[in-house]
Amino acid sequence: MSEEPHRIPITPELDLHTFRPAEIGELLPEYFAECLREGIRGVRVIHGKGTGSLREGVHALLRRLPEVQEFHYPAADGGWGATWVVLKK
Repeated sequence: MSEEPHRIPITPELDLHTFRPAEIGELLPEYFAECLREGIRGVRVIHGKGTGSLREGVHALLRRLPEVQEFHYPAADGGWGATWVVLKK
């Protein structure tokens, strides 16, 4: 008897603390696609403050993703450890 995979709820907040930087390139586009399917157009991406390398990697990726309309750093809610992303319709 095999178990069905557990579906992680898609919310307007994505905390990257549990992911490795190498996973971000695949994770963000997939997460944003699910957000758009769920009707979520704004996502607070939590990358933390740290050295800034994860934030810089996230921002570089956001600039290249066609589904990203705009992003704001620091996020109004989350300060320097988060970026607010607005997705295209």
